[in-house]
Amino acid sequence: MKCGGLLHPELAFQIASCGHRDLICIADAGLPLPRNVPRIDLAYAPGKPPFFDVLKTVLQEVALEEVCWAEEAAEKSPHLVQRFEDLFRGLPQERIPHEAFKARLEEVRFVVRTGEFTPYANVLLRCGVPF
Repeated sequence: MKCGGLLHPELAFQIASCGHRDLICIADAGLPLPRNVPRIDLAYAPGKPPFFDVLKTVLQEVALEEVCWAEEAAEKSPHLVQRFEDLFRGLPQERIPHEAFKARLEEVRFVVRTGEFTPYANVLLRCGVPF
């Protein structure tokens, strides 16, 4: 039995299966997801688990190359953008229209759905290498 780190077996498996340039999405409770993309649904109540709790846990497990989020977050959830900018300082950060963000979901290896109810609390993580 694991005694630390990521304990969710499916999430740990999916992350361990990722390679360089794979794309992962951490999503709020309302993001429409393509039917063909695997989903790890962690939501169990409004706001639970919180988006940033899940994101920070995933970030302890992966090397990143770049990140992307919807540009509409700046207007609807500016506090979210500030946290993204702080959290991802030093990484390339792309902002794209929400419709383009949703189109990119076809490319993701998997989506982690949180219980977050904050508008545009979604991020695409491009896996990098740790060397």
